[in-house]
Amino acid sequence: MENVLTYKGKPLARQGNFIFYGSPEDKYILFMNILETKKDGDMDVASKVLVQIQSTDDTVSFNDKVVKQCEKTNFFDAFEIGMIWLERELKKTDER
Repeated sequence: MENVLTYKGKPLARQGNFIFYGSPEDKYILFMNILETKKDGDMDVASKVLVQIQSTDDTVSFNDKVVKQCEKTNFFDAFEIGMIWLERELKKTDER
């Protein structure tokens, strides 16, 4: 079995500037796109991050998959708001 990075029990994957968090079996996942970076010493640090909560429902059109979205100026804030939104959307699903 392939080693998969997890955070709080859910898969966390990066492909280039795209970060995906959540289980494909859940109704929603967190998607982040690092749009801009800046140098901090010799490291590139995210300075503009698109945050989206996306539906995993394959019957929904691509344009309708995004449930919530915003931009943040650093990775920490982007991940934090994304986690809050994801938790809320998944909780709504559980209540139905």
